[in-house]
Amino acid sequence: MNLGSVAVVLFALFFTFSANAQTKKDTISKNLSFEKGKEYILGGISVTGLKKFSEETVKVFTGLRNGQAIKLPGDKLTSAIKKLYESKQFSNVDVYLARLDGNTVYLQFDVQELPQLNQIQISGIKKSKAKELKKEAELKTGAMVTDNLIVTTKNYFTKKYTDKGFLKTKVNLDIKKDTSDMNAVNMNVFIDKGSKIKIKYIFFNGNEALSNKSLRKAMKNTKEKMIGRFWKSSKYIEEDYQADLESILDKYSRIGYRDARILSEGISWNDDNTININIDIEEGRQYRFADILFVGNKEYTDEQLHQVLRIEKGDVYNGAVLKERVKGDDSPTSDDLSTLYQDNGFLFSQVNAVETKVENDSITVEIRIREDEKARIRKVTVSGNDKTNDHVIFRELRVKPGDLFSRTNIIRSIREIGQLGFFDQNVTPDVIPDYNNKTADIDFTVVEKGGSQIELQGGYGGGSFIGTLGLSFNNFSIKNIFNKEAYKPLPMGDGQSLALRLQTSRTYNTYSFSFTEPWLGGKKPQSLSFSIYSSNQYQYDFTTGVVDKSQSLGIVGASLGLGQRLKWPDDYFQLSQTISYQSFKLNNYGFRVGSDILSNGTLNNLAYNATLSRNSAGPSLIFPTYGSEFSLGVKATIPYSLINGKDYSDLDPEEKYKWLEYYKITAKGKWYTSFTDKLVLMTNAEMGYLGYYNSELGQNPFERYFVGGDGIAQFQLDGRETIGLRGYENNQLSSAEGGTIYNKFQMELRYSITDSPSASIYTLGFLEAGNSYDNFETFNPFELKRSAGVGVRIFMPAFGLLGIDFAHGFDPLPGQIEKSGWQTHFIIGRQF
Repeated sequence: MNLGSVAVVLFALFFTFSANAQTKKDTISKNLSFEKGKEYILGGISVTGLKKFSEETVKVFTGLRNGQAIKLPGDKLTSAIKKLYESKQFSNVDVYLARLDGNTVYLQFDVQELPQLNQIQISGIKKSKAKELKKEAELKTGAMVTDNLIVTTKNYFTKKYTDKGFLKTKVNLDIKKDTSDMNAVNMNVFIDKGSKIKIKYIFFNGNEALSNKSLRKAMKNTKEKMIGRFWKSSKYIEEDYQADLESILDKYSRIGYRDARILSEGISWNDDNTININIDIEEGRQYRFADILFVGNKEYTDEQLHQVLRIEKGDVYNGAVLKERVKGDDSPTSDDLSTLYQDNGFLFSQVNAVETKVENDSITVEIRIREDEKARIRKVTVSGNDKTNDHVIFRELRVKPGDLFSRTNIIRSIREIGQLGFFDQNVTPDVIPDYNNKTADIDFTVVEKGGSQIELQGGYGGGSFIGTLGLSFNNFSIKNIFNKEAYKPLPMGDGQSLALRLQTSRTYNTYSFSFTEPWLGGKKPQSLSFSIYSSNQYQYDFTTGVVDKSQSLGIVGASLGLGQRLKWPDDYFQLSQTISYQSFKLNNYGFRVGSDILSNGTLNNLAYNATLSRNSAGPSLIFPTYGSEFSLGVKATIPYSLINGKDYSDLDPEEKYKWLEYYKITAKGKWYTSFTDKLVLMTNAEMGYLGYYNSELGQNPFERYFVGGDGIAQFQLDGRETIGLRGYENNQLSSAEGGTIYNKFQMELRYSITDSPSASIYTLGFLEAGNSYDNFETFNPFELKRSAGVGVRIFMPAFGLLGIDFAHGFDPLPGQIEKSGWQTHFIIGRQF
């Protein structure tokens, strides 16, 4: 019973008490009398009408107790009745004065229990779907059957199917008493969903400024029936339809028709069981901006504010753009007046646009600014980091105590925390302003995820068993490596990276170790990286399955790198420099280099690598939603052949390539464009070139480009770069020796399913094109291998990135005539 019914009961009770009070009899009889408003002592409570509940249970529900003071009528009695109804166990509650003994009263509660739901039967749909609906509607045995439960259940089932386009859905509920149980009922639900109703036509009337096509396009969710459009059905959903009507008006407001309105709208039925939507529009007149005046600005001149507003007198009036330029568009990169002020300490500023004059088709707008005083940051804290040490987070923050408040610096701090890879991407800063002191406290709340990954696998391939053990610690603490108490289970928390990898089979074995300190010295964002590795590969005869260990290639290498964050042109730039050395020992292991066969000897590769990069993508490392990534890299050796005076035309291959010489130039760029917080377009373009200094020496056999497939490089330490191009077999778009030029273009539409700390999952659809070329003579940037497909990515902190792609290659492999067709790619440990 609702509160209105409670009021009626209380009124009747009050009337009964008042009538009895007027008799003013002192003796106890059927016509009991009492004094209105007098305080009595409650002597006891009796309960009638019970079926399943005990009398004591009802007494507890009322909250009344014997011996307490009570007025008739009064708040305590009203509260007792209200509590019984709020327990949702009773359909009716009446209270009577049972006995009056001097100053002591005895009350009788007459209740009617609600029936309990015993059995639920849903018919008219599949049993599996019925079970699912029962769970979704929270229909459970033992639930109290109220009028509200019946109505909401019927409405829920009806809406469930009308939202799917079954507009003629009928739901009937039959409630019958269960004779096998006291005060129990059974519910039988019959659902007749009918056929799915499609929208045949959407008609507009009264529109001149915008075409029917433009208006239909503005309706994002409500679409006409069209053959071949699988990504958006033509079903009618009332909530989405109403939102689309607002989108139509927003479309008009963006071209100056701020008075546009929907005069009428509705649906009509067709004989083929489809519907038409009819929308009558009144466009009104088109407005333009007149004068735009700034009021209250002291920090910035009118000219400076106009540069941010970017709206001129005479422009078509656009209320939506005006709001975005004044208040922002809620994106991290929003360029608006409010952000301008909040980036320069004016936390308590207010910027509002007000239409002050409408004359004919012109609107004068005042931008009213209340600057207030500048605010400074008083305290910065982090919370939620159980493993990562505070200083690892604090050194990445762009907000410090004493700094002027800056919205952009807070957003940048969120991005920097996300780029660490130690936390869930939903970093939530809590800004606590103090208006009186003109300060603000900021607390960054993080959710920690695993910082270590384990790779342990075995398999059969290439005629032999392959075993791999990989350990990657992405939040390591090297200073605590000898501290027993820090092993929980490993010394963690200082943000360092340490990786070990061992892989072995009959045909090869590889061992590698690497370490990176991102903040060398702890005071500046400059990194130190170090790696060593060793590999032995043996000749394998694919026809006989015999491994000949007398024919081998041994590689030993090491590298030392320094990275530094730059301040110019901005602090998104970074310069990385690396010196690497590799020794290749060939023992009857043949390489073809042009016309030369290289089988024995020791080759040396001493190279310098410099990469200038800019990375503003964020906030998540796994699923960026904005920003870009660019890099330009150069790797080069000393041009020995140009300075040692040797005649390379007569040298043996072992001597000729004893010291490798080459230079490589690589350029890459990625852009992230978000349509919503879950839907992001990633575009990518990259190319690489491997050159040589001396034409007599030509290209060396290492550092080549291998294009095609999943892009994952396995047990290859010869400097090769593996470039993925899905839809084709691994490395098969390059010649056997590898290409010296490659280019690749890519578009990937990503949709985030979940971004929880335990697992980040997103789906993707992609278009790719690229190719590999042996030299400039065969280079043609328009001769590309094309592919398209779909995939899914799952990132789990303990295992890294996992995924699968289904890709279709539209072109043949080199030397073949049939297109590549469908290929399946499994992705482990890297991201496109």
